[in-house]
Amino acid sequence: MIDILARLYRYHGWANKAFLDTLAPLPEDGPAEPRATALKLMRHIEIVGQIFAAHLTGRAHSYLSDSVEETPHLPSLRHDTEACDSWYIDYLSDRDPDTLSEQIAFTFTDGDRGRMSRGEILLHVATHAAIHRGEITRLLSSAGIAAPWDTFAVHLHQIEPARRVAALAKAG
Repeated sequence: MIDILARLYRYHGWANKAFLDTLAPLPEDGPAEPRATALKLMRHIEIVGQIFAAHLTGRAHSYLSDSVEETPHLPSLRHDTEACDSWYIDYLSDRDPDTLSEQIAFTFTDGDRGRMSRGEILLHVATHAAIHRGEITRLLSSAGIAAPWDTFAVHLHQIEPARRVAALAKAG
């Protein structure tokens, strides 16, 4: 299970980078949409990642909300997102599989209490991000901007192109 979660988080980081790369050339002084909303959603993804990283390590975080009012500055957002994504990959690199079922109690930013296993938290952070990247895809598409092709299968075949060759050899 740790191996598949590590693959999921490598994909997660790859997809986040692809979206930030897509947003980078959009002019800051151009129309506010979809750039501003997309950047706010990317910041939301990163904040949720930071909050749950704090839960996983038992440390406090300083977030009172998981969203932002102001449009994030892209270089800072890229730095923070890459750091958060790297943290999860590092976290999984030395994780004992038995710890995935350990339950963690925490408080959401709205004050509600929650309890999830480490494995459930890891799945939540990755699937939560995928949902919001889907929202960004829709925003970009409606503005006529091509969004990254954000799927796990695309990621696997880009980082391991031999998979396509092996599939062709087997089919032939």
